[in-house]
Amino acid sequence: MKLQLAIDELSLEQALIQVDKLKQYIDIVEIGTPFLIDAGRKAVEQMKRKFPELEILCDAKIMDAGAYEAQLAYDAGADYVTVLGITDDLTIKGCVEQAKKQGRKVMVDMICVKDFATRIPALEELGVDVIAVHTGADQQQAGRTPIEDLIEMKKYVKKAQIAVAGGINSKTVEDYMALQPDIVIVGSGILNAVDPVHEVELVHRLLTD
Repeated sequence: MKLQLAIDELSLEQALIQVDKLKQYIDIVEIGTPFLIDAGRKAVEQMKRKFPELEILCDAKIMDAGAYEAQLAYDAGADYVTVLGITDDLTIKGCVEQAKKQGRKVMVDMICVKDFATRIPALEELGVDVIAVHTGADQQQAGRTPIEDLIEMKKYVKKAQIAVAGGINSKTVEDYMALQPDIVIVGSGILNAVDPVHEVELVHRLLTD
C-alpha cells in the first residue's frame, strides 16, 4: 500500500519544509485543491523539482476541458491528476488520452457519486488508473466516514487501483487496511498532529508491517 500525503492548508514554503521532514515515510505528495488554488502550478513544479523520488498528484478535480487541464498538470511535473467521477465521459476520456501520451496516471475522485454499480464499470472502460473513495470535509463534519463507500466500491472495481481518503489517521488506518486499498490518503491526520513526524511514522509502520 502506498501512503499519499494530502496537503491542503499550507503555504508552498511550509509544504516544502514539511515534506522534507516526512519524505522517507510517504510515496505520493498530493497538491490538494486549496493548496493548488493558493500556489498554482508552481506548487507542483517546485515539489517535483525538490523531491524527484516522490510521486506528485495534482488534485485539480477536473470537471471540463479534460485533455487541456490534465496537460497543464502533467507539464508542471504531476505524475497523477484527479478528475471528478460525476463529470462527462468525454472529459475523463480526454484526461486518460493525455495521461497515456505522457506516461502519467489519472485518479478519479468519486466524491458525490451515488451509483457505484453503474459508474465504476464505465470508468474502468475509459481506462482510468485509480478510483478514489473521497468523503469530503463537509461530509465528515456531518458524521460520514469513507469506510462504507470503500466496502461498496470493492464490490465493483475489477481493474483499477483503489485509493481512499477522508479523515484517516494512525488510530483508524487499520480499519481501512483490512479492505486492502492500494493507496491510503492522509492529510490533516498527519499535518495537524502534535508531532507530524511521529504520526506519519506510525501510519507508515502500520501500512508496511
